[in-house]
Amino acid sequence: MESVGVVGAGSWGTTLAKVLGENGRQTFLWARDAELCRQINESHENPRYLPGARLAQTVEATAELRHLCERCELILLVVPSHGLRQVARAMGDHLHGGQMVVHCTKGIERETGSRMSEIIREETCLRKIGALGGPNLASEIALCNPAGTVVASKYDEVVRAAQAVLHNRYFRVYGGDDVVGVEVGGAFKNIVALAAGIADGLRLGDNTKALLLTRGLSEMARFGAMMGAEVVTFGGMAGIGDLMATCASPLSRNHQVGERLARGETLADIERSMFMVAEGVKTTRAVHAIARHRGLELPIVRAAHAILYEGISVREALDTLMARHVGREFEAFSAVPVRRGG
Repeated sequence: MESVGVVGAGSWGTTLAKVLGENGRQTFLWARDAELCRQINESHENPRYLPGARLAQTVEATAELRHLCERCELILLVVPSHGLRQVARAMGDHLHGGQMVVHCTKGIERETGSRMSEIIREETCLRKIGALGGPNLASEIALCNPAGTVVASKYDEVVRAAQAVLHNRYFRVYGGDDVVGVEVGGAFKNIVALAAGIADGLRLGDNTKALLLTRGLSEMARFGAMMGAEVVTFGGMAGIGDLMATCASPLSRNHQVGERLARGETLADIERSMFMVAEGVKTTRAVHAIARHRGLELPIVRAAHAILYEGISVREALDTLMARHVGREFEAFSAVPVRRGG
């Protein structure tokens, strides 16, 4: 596999292209903006989304999806969840069924509640689909700091291909088959990160954050099991691993949104001032809608939704959470069927 495509030249897509280039792979990096492509090709860095990170000579930016799709047997799809359907549809005209795609998008489509792999199946002929997730803060990996991730697919060929091109001395790539679990973990942790950012913004301390993370992980696992994931997945890279990194780091955009909400800023003002997407804002609405439809009680998701979309104050939402009835720690799992992910 000489050439690998990366669709999406944000900070994460550019970081993955950097890893691929350093691993000696001919890499095509797609961006909508032809001017950004020109800048990347001339300077060998992405001045807009990952300034200072040097890209190998083997990384070529392109604004032509067809150019990328026709040259790459493996494609990493790294675009925000709200734009993935449109991009996948545009790619569909230039793909054949034997190609592989691994999406690296941590979100759920707000309008339909669809996971990213479901959208890819709907919009393209591709069936060899995988999902990548884990504690992957782009700027740290761009510095070659040790990190790990997991790629899940029903097709071993996809997992092996992703490991072959991405694994190296500082980036460990584990394999799995629970696509649903990796997708749910990657999306759900952004909601918990919003709550953790609020806790930090209010200076509530480590006990409060530990409570949020622990109960957030419980909600993640219950929601995931309902969606068809394997509960054990949430004890790994895509679950507790991603949750720890996103909820603890000021580099997380979702954590930043939570902190600013705690300081009294409005969501509208925060979103207008942010250069890149905080997926947790849209994912909260999608997960809340699915949980209500399925009759699943998720208190932290409910509180985040109330703050973001219902005009409830941060303090009022926190007081409501703390006033809830306390039962046995794992009693909520007794009503959730545990199924094998796919």
